Amino acid sequence: MKSKATLKQIAKELHVSVSTVSKALNDSPEISEPTKIRIQEFAKLKNYKPNVIGLNLKNRKTKTIGVIIPNILNPFFAKVFKGIEMKADEKGYNLITCISNESLEKELHALDMLSNGTADGFILSVSEEAQKQNEFQHFIDVINDGTPIVMFDRIAEQVDCDKVIVDDFDSAVYAVEHLIKSGCRHIGLLSSIDNLSVGKLRAKGYRQALHAHGIEVDENLVVLCESEDDFNTRAQHLFDTQTIDGVFGLDEHASTMALKIAIKKGIRIPDDLQAIGFADGVWSRRMTPSLSTVSQHGPEIGAAAAELLINRLESKEEHLPSQTKVVKTELRQRDSTKKVG
Repeated sequence: MKSKATLKQIAKELHVSVSTVSKALNDSPEISEPTKIRIQEFAKLKNYKPNVIGLNLKNRKTKTIGVIIPNILNPFFAKVFKGIEMKADEKGYNLITCISNESLEKELHALDMLSNGTADGFILSVSEEAQKQNEFQHFIDVINDGTPIVMFDRIAEQVDCDKVIVDDFDSAVYAVEHLIKSGCRHIGLLSSIDNLSVGKLRAKGYRQALHAHGIEVDENLVVLCESEDDFNTRAQHLFDTQTIDGVFGLDEHASTMALKIAIKKGIRIPDDLQAIGFADGVWSRRMTPSLSTVSQHGPEIGAAAAELLINRLESKEEHLPSQTKVVKTELRQRDSTKKVG
């Protein structure tokens, strides 16, 4: 592998000072154009790369953002990351990505590893374990040490930082009202993310929509779980013991699994059962019939989060008030629901 030169080596070979090399590589007007060109071309020839950590110690900036995602296999988080990457690239920032795998310990490790000067700030979605244990002190400590954080989707209300969320409650109300307007009266609520803040908000929206239309919530039609395995068993029991004409799934696993169970039982979609799910992964579109979904606009969430963080990092004001940006969702109607005129 080709070795990389240092500032000291370049200075020695060209018989100039280290300061002159540094200024030339940073295009300083203090250095004459011929000297600047000679140093820059020689540095390129010798495969010189700036020491990011060294720059950070001097300038306190690395132009690097740490991104911590709970689950990279979740299509929503992949879409959010795409939005973060596009905005960061546009603004000249690099990304270092860590996966918490829903673990509080891994989330702590990632923050500790990158908050030592490697990253200027963080964009993250809170891990399942942190939300379950209501443990958010590690975020507060990082912010108090001077490293800003932007949370998206799963947030901690107790932490004073910038946040990007979707209108989980309102979009759940809208989705359930769509089912009601298309003739559903016995609507099942299905979730495998009941331990997450977004799941709880969506469940509240479901209850509010039924209440607003004078429909009493039948708890026999409510399946709230914290894991996919538990959900699969209880969802099967729901279809075996109850009669429902509508399904509102709070996450993609719950909604697609419900549709699969219904189809296997010979229930006609959407004639006998209509279904709407939250999120908009590839399985929603590829199923037969395809699943109507509440789309969260992941790329827009990522871009908004990156913009909030970069604006804070580049602001000359030291004490900017925290902002919460709400990205509106969209109900995408497919084959699992009837059209409402």
